Parts: sequence; C-alpha cells; structure tokens
Amino acid sequence: MPAFSRFLKYFMAVGRHGSIRRAAEELNVAASSIDRQILNAEAQLGMALFERLPGGLRLSAAGEIMMAAGQRWQKGLDDVHTQIEDLRGLKRGHVEIAMIDALTKGLIPSIIRSVQSLYPGITVKLRVLDNDAVRLAISEGTVDFGIFFYPQSFRDISVKVCGDVVLGFVTPVGHPLGRKREARFSEAVGLKIVAPAEPLAMCDQISVLEGATGVALDRAVTSDNIQMMASLVTEGVGIGILTSLDVSTEVRRGLLEFTRISDAILRPMTLALCTATNRTLSNAAGIILSEIESRFAQLTSPSGPNGMEPLAHHRTGS
Repeated sequence: MPAFSRFLKYFMAVGRHGSIRRAAEELNVAASSIDRQILNAEAQLGMALFERLPGGLRLSAAGEIMMAAGQRWQKGLDDVHTQIEDLRGLKRGHVEIAMIDALTKGLIPSIIRSVQSLYPGITVKLRVLDNDAVRLAISEGTVDFGIFFYPQSFRDISVKVCGDVVLGFVTPVGHPLGRKREARFSEAVGLKIVAPAEPLAMCDQISVLEGATGVALDRAVTSDNIQMMASLVTEGVGIGILTSLDVSTEVRRGLLEFTRISDAILRPMTLALCTATNRTLSNAAGIILSEIESRFAQLTSPSGPNGMEPLAHHRTGS
C-alpha cells in the first residue's frame, strides 16, 4: 500500500477513535508507527491535524478537511475495486444507498433480499437519513444513489424515476374516519393528533394546511420517527398525519387505515430515485438500481382496504 494511503488509513482510525492507542488496536500495528506517520504529516503541512487534549485527540480544522478527503479517497478506492471486478465479469461489489425513514420496511428490504439471493457477492450498506441529508449524500458521492422527496430543483441530481405520495389521516382499524376514502383537513378538529416533527418532510405541508384553514391541531404527541408514530396510532394514542408511503405496509396488512386529506391547496409530495448527475454507477449498483426502478410504483401506491388507487409514477430515463 502506498505511503499516502497508509497514512490516511492510520489518520482516519485515530480520527474515529480519538486515540492513537485504540487506533493501533483496531489496525493491529504499533502505536509508535501511527504517531510517527501523523507527526510527519503535520510537519509537512505545517499545521496540526489534531488537538491534543487530556482525554484524547480531537480533529482540528485542518484535520476535518483531511478526514473528508480520506473518506472520498476510500470511496474512490472501493469504486475502483468494484469496476475491476466488473471487468472480470463478476457479480460482486459493494453498494451504498441513502433513503428516508419511511422506506425502512416493506419493498426496499424485499428488494435487497431478492438481489442478494441472486448475487450473494454484492454487499449493501443502507443509510437512513433525513430528506436533506439524503440529497447531500447523493450529490457528494458518498452513496451510489438514494431515494428522497422534492428532487426537482437540484442540478447535481439526476432523477431516474419518481412518483406522487399523498398526505392523509392514519387511524386504527374501525375508526369512523378510516372508513372514508378522503377527508378535509378540518375533520382533525377535536381529535387528538400524533403529529410529525422536524426534520420530517411532511411538516411543511401540515404548516401550509394549518395556515390556510385556520385549524390548529391538538398535538397529543409529536415524533420525528415514523415507526413510532404508526405504533402510537395502533395503540390508540391519537390519529396520525402521515404520508401514504409511511404506512403502506400496515395498510396492506390491515393493521391501520389511511384516509387522504383532500384540501385543494395540498399538493402530492414527489418521491424520487436519484443518482448524482456526473456519477457512473458500478455494475453492482446498477443491478440494485434497476430492480428498484422496475418496482418503484409499489412505493407510491397507497392502495389498501379503503380502496385507494395508486397515484401516478413517472419514469424519467437515464
């Protein structure tokens, strides 16, 4: 391994652990070797990469820059290895995907299982982030692709396929509101609400509805975790306000009911499968991307016991 890559390996381990000793234990090398590499680099740069504190080491401003560069270097090296294996015709490689919390159950886990049964040499890392962080991970190239809301205004993002997701009331089975196909936002008056909290993307839509209708929700509980909200509704704590995507699995299984909010001011949220505009995907990433593309309509379908039909989805091409 070249000297530069050895230094970055040592440096990044120290940065993660905040300790030369713990980095040495992880890498199974002498602590003195790691210390020497870092001191030599600091001497060449003329700047300290770490602040030496009584409790350990902390990245300096220069160290933060070096850590970001190291992460890009590691990702680039992984991509090179994957591309070389692609040339050999092997269905191997490592794929990193970013997604919002609502996708952690249902279709995406099913797709990963299917791909790995066909291509056991492909490993996958799934990063669950808030909406803006997914976009940033895609544009910075720290993941191969991602799925998030509202992709249209970003030039560094290429939309592969997208679809509409609607906002609605989520109720326990048998609740009077759940028997309706759609309902006005004003029907929330007098109900205890399990409401989303920032940074969930639907918060902006709820603010618009409250402002336009003059309805102030009785927020019994707020949460930034979709699974927690669905569980609270199931337990009868209150009526949830979530998207059709968030509870698609529970609705299909007959555990919850979804009623679309019909106010004209409300517009569907666009969910999109995206890559970075200038990124060339590995063969392994392309396999998983194609599988998700082919089944994307299932993500944006709120169909279930209440008879709702899937909304439109749109393939944009490559």
